[in-house]
Amino acid sequence: MDEEKLQETINKMVIRGRGILAADESEKTAAKRLASINVESTEETRRQYRNLILTTPGMENYISGVILFEETLHQESDSGVLFPEVLQENGIVPGIKVDQGLADLNEGGEKYTKGLEGLGERLQVYKKSGVRFAKWRAVYTISKNRPSAEAIKRNARDLSLYAKICHENGLVPIVEPEVLIDGTHSIEQCYEATENVLRAVFEALKREKVRIDLCLLKPSMVISGKEAVNRADVDEVAKQTIKCLRATVPAELPSINFLSGGQTPIEATAHLNRINMLGEDLPWYISFSFARALQEPALKAWQGKQENVKAGQDAFLKRARLNGLATQGKYREDME
Repeated sequence: MDEEKLQETINKMVIRGRGILAADESEKTAAKRLASINVESTEETRRQYRNLILTTPGMENYISGVILFEETLHQESDSGVLFPEVLQENGIVPGIKVDQGLADLNEGGEKYTKGLEGLGERLQVYKKSGVRFAKWRAVYTISKNRPSAEAIKRNARDLSLYAKICHENGLVPIVEPEVLIDGTHSIEQCYEATENVLRAVFEALKREKVRIDLCLLKPSMVISGKEAVNRADVDEVAKQTIKCLRATVPAELPSINFLSGGQTPIEATAHLNRINMLGEDLPWYISFSFARALQEPALKAWQGKQENVKAGQDAFLKRARLNGLATQGKYREDME
């Protein structure tokens, strides 16, 4: 394990006022995004979509790293430069989603994540494209009996093995245990599930002797289900999230980069901002690794039309800037 190289990557990614863009949509998810603006998903339209986002002038002021999908590693910008090189030229660290999607874990419909087999070999190939970090996502659903002990244990084990393999191959692992926002659950149920999940993840990382100080965490916020009645407000989400992090996350972790998980762009930014306002004494840098909450306004402005590229990039840059402010507790809704 090249500790010096891993630390160098961490230093380039953990910068106050900046966060990580998740641009790692699979072909299936990219097709849904494009369908929302009535654009057919082809390799070329996906390239155009990625070009819109990844060549936005000034994004390096708010984005320190970008998680890419494998297809994107081999695609070029309109000016003929490979996307990982575009990012590197602007001082942004390229990363890669390395899990291979979800599979059924049990009859209750819970999932585990595929992709551990041959992961080390794949990482060595990705490194040749300039990739410096990786991401692996596990998902958990909340209901009366979920997430089950089985799902919590299996996904914690797999996340720890993934992180260990990343370190062995010189890449910084982003560990992503996503407690899904779907459902009618209360914030109290979300707190219990998230605490159990995070505790199991860090116990598994410790068992595998993974260096926590050379990892990043991409968790969910503690939040009411999307379909819940009387959903918790911004203050309560921030308080419960901070309480959960204090109870479970080791102080040596450098950064917590929240996922947006289906929140609206404004909601995700407001929650991130409030967490930073109330958590000034937290030992970690608190930032973002949003996908849709950063890209959705850009997509709507672009509409798949060349003449709208600047409007799309302006919309993306605005959201990146507002989230950069939220990492410092300086965002206000009247900035929208």
